[in-house]
Amino acid sequence: MLQITAAAAGPAIGQFELKDLESEPGRVEFQSQNAHAFGQPHRRMDTRPGAGGETAYDDHSVVQQRHALELEFSVTRYFRMRVGVEYEKERLDDPASPALANDFGELQLDEVALEGVVIVVPVPETGGVGFGMLAEFEAPVGGDDLNSIVFGPILELRAGAWSAIANLTLVKAFGNGGFDDDGTRERDRKLDLAYAIQVSHALDETWAVALEAYGTIDRLGHSGDATDSARRFGDRDIHRAGPLIYYTRQLDRPAATAGEAPTRSAAPAEDGTVLTIGTGVLVGLNQHTPDATLKWSVEVEF
Repeated sequence: MLQITAAAAGPAIGQFELKDLESEPGRVEFQSQNAHAFGQPHRRMDTRPGAGGETAYDDHSVVQQRHALELEFSVTRYFRMRVGVEYEKERLDDPASPALANDFGELQLDEVALEGVVIVVPVPETGGVGFGMLAEFEAPVGGDDLNSIVFGPILELRAGAWSAIANLTLVKAFGNGGFDDDGTRERDRKLDLAYAIQVSHALDETWAVALEAYGTIDRLGHSGDATDSARRFGDRDIHRAGPLIYYTRQLDRPAATAGEAPTRSAAPAEDGTVLTIGTGVLVGLNQHTPDATLKWSVEVEF
């Protein structure tokens, strides 16, 4: 689940969050998804011919800090929905001088989103493969960003303590962006391909380790109408991957009665409150991606 005029030209970047196939009717989950990027790619600059030496800047979206707050509702076993807001600290779109080309603005509200997940084939409780579909509408708050629709399949596999999730989505931009250099409106209705993949292993009912990867292939099939910056500096793909660790605790697990051994079931009680905290580092895999991204999340399900 990102953008100003700069983001309208950049690749779609999600909140580094996996969409799974869990949906227990009546359950509600609050989520805080957060990321801090370090070692940002250096901004490219160029002097426009015939423009009196005016400097043109690569306006691809570069985010130093991102925080998403989301509320998820499981409506039925086969459908859940989510609403959320996102705050970002982005690189300045139009710096006053080349010395400020790599500076960042303030952290501010950037986007609102509405998401729906349809669970077509739930993952069997004994293990196996499940399948679902994701659709999300993302709308920028202020600025000149484009709206976007995210849609695609969710695949999930469980086998004992191991599990794997893959989200493969198309991101379609639409609407009007900012003004291009010739004074016309930017209408870069491009199509990006985004992916999110996780392979995890549960050490016990409390701890789990995972390897996750997130990325975007920008402007799939040369779609849309490239902005002046995209034509001048080219499009860019973004790829990152790394290890994470997750801690899960049921906050209101009932105590065992006298003479009864405590259970160690990994499944939360239907009316229990479950806290999950995750953190890890994603490493940039190409020159267009920050060297490292600290990812951390807090989820409370009740």
